Amino acid sequence: MKISERALWMTQALSGVLLVALLGLHWVAQHYVARGGLRTYQQVLAYVGHPLVGFLEALFLLVVTGHAALGLRSMALDWGLSDRAMSRVNRVLLALVVLAVGYGWWLLGRLVFRAFGMAG
Repeated sequence: MKISERALWMTQALSGVLLVALLGLHWVAQHYVARGGLRTYQQVLAYVGHPLVGFLEALFLLVVTGHAALGLRSMALDWGLSDRAMSRVNRVLLALVVLAVGYGWWLLGRLVFRAFGMAG
């Protein structure tokens, strides 16, 4: 199934709006709520151990990575690449998003397991 350019543009625009909200929440929680501006490792474990926080951090990672990939894709479109080259760009960017988000979620999962005292 081929996704239309309009749908991709709307996805990037909406992810930008969502990114502002998630970045604001992340910034306040990580740098203004924490005493001294930074959390210790134990404080991070307690923080990500909350189900809502873990979900929001995972969503933040997905949104920022997807938004960045769509921005890079837009730049490639502006360069006037051929359809074949754009197909390669799309596949490479999708692979990078899957790898980055997968790795980030794996790391977040390890922190959540440690927050609950499980081996991870």
